[in-house]
Amino acid sequence: MKMRKPAMRTLALVAVFCATALTVAAAVVFPNLLPFLDPTGFVSTYSSTGSFNENNAFFQSLGTNGRTCASCHVVSNAMGLSAVQAQLVFAVSHGKDPLFSAVDGAVCPTAAPGQNLNFSLLLQNGLIRIGLTMPANPQFTISVVQDPYGCALTTDASTGVQTISVYRRPLPATNLGFLSAVMFDGRETVEPLNNATTFAANLFTDLSHQAMDATLIHAQASAPPTAAQQAQIVNFELALNSAQAFDFQAGILNSNGANGGAQFLSTVPFYPGINDSLGPPSGFTPNVFTIYSNWATSAYPTERSVARGEAIFNTQPLVITDVRGLNDALNEPTINGTCTTCHDTPNVGDHSLAVPLEIGTSRTVNYEADPTIQAAVSQLSMPNLPVFQVTCNQGVDAGEVTYTSDPGKALLTGLCTDVGRGKGLILRGLAARAPYFHNGAAATLDQVVDFYNVRFQMNLTPQQHTDLVNFLKTL
Repeated sequence: MKMRKPAMRTLALVAVFCATALTVAAAVVFPNLLPFLDPTGFVSTYSSTGSFNENNAFFQSLGTNGRTCASCHVVSNAMGLSAVQAQLVFAVSHGKDPLFSAVDGAVCPTAAPGQNLNFSLLLQNGLIRIGLTMPANPQFTISVVQDPYGCALTTDASTGVQTISVYRRPLPATNLGFLSAVMFDGRETVEPLNNATTFAANLFTDLSHQAMDATLIHAQASAPPTAAQQAQIVNFELALNSAQAFDFQAGILNSNGANGGAQFLSTVPFYPGINDSLGPPSGFTPNVFTIYSNWATSAYPTERSVARGEAIFNTQPLVITDVRGLNDALNEPTINGTCTTCHDTPNVGDHSLAVPLEIGTSRTVNYEADPTIQAAVSQLSMPNLPVFQVTCNQGVDAGEVTYTSDPGKALLTGLCTDVGRGKGLILRGLAARAPYFHNGAAATLDQVVDFYNVRFQMNLTPQQHTDLVNFLKTL
């Protein structure tokens, strides 16, 4: 029986990729664009310096618990960490790998008397515990209405300082040249990333600061890494771009006129404010993704589906309401937009300027009063997280009460207007690093689309839903 072209090239590529991966599986050298299997195909990473190896501070233990940067930023996961990877590491090491250090790998840094440490959130949702102290003079008070692990809100007996435990996904240590903020809440953005002339220098400073803090906190180092070690880590990270290279349904993602994959991504231009959707209208185009436009007339149905999904991402109308940091900031209760209103960086998908938003992914069904947000959250596989009651006492939001599993940027600024807000993430290499959203609330890309479809009234047909998921898988 004669095989169709997509089936032939799929089998051929799978054979080549698997053979390549097996050849270098035990090596410490990573050739450029080495493919790694993920649930929907293969992901790869391109380094502007060529092949890279583990003789680098990024891969070295600089602390006291055995962790390296690569413990949470795994090459095969597009420099992120999937829940499946955490489960594999736990099984192989019987829970002894440094990834499962109690400081933040466990849901609480100590276990109750007679009980073992609980790593359920790391294993099921790829979440790391982040302990953040209350900012000085906050405009709000925090109390706990749901505390499944017993350490959601603790108070130091000697200082009275409160520490809030939030649980977040490790951010990918790749594609960093497109950042507008460092960390979900922006706390490592010590120098602003809002000006083209200072962007490169400030980004290097911010990432160096992040490498220092990660070593001191997550690796529990007794001393910060040296300036040379920080520079080595940051230079390594800045050289990387990661993206899906091959999809089991669509095939090779840079074939037939498409521009998928990490090598093309490394050539995509960026500067702060490029295509800013909130800037002058004449400077913005909603056609943010153009990777697969040439597939619109492809002879192959799956390629056409991906192209349709890209067009849906760019143009499908959204009704944007009750987004803190957007509707309130613009004083517009309803904004008619598209996915690219918030994901405006060309062919990358984060916002090209720091615009942290709260879309509701940290809300919970049982404590949510807004029916639209409640219906959207019900589409997700929400982790069993603490729930905080945040009561605003000052400012324009005085009297407002929010129930959330993560107060977001407000734990940095102390402002009521920042409650729940966090940055939008870069949308490349998605297939390799499930689950999704900062708190791992979406187990699959189908759930991601389900959430947005309900939250912003996209009114997708079943075919449009499929097309949009097919597109996201190829990023």
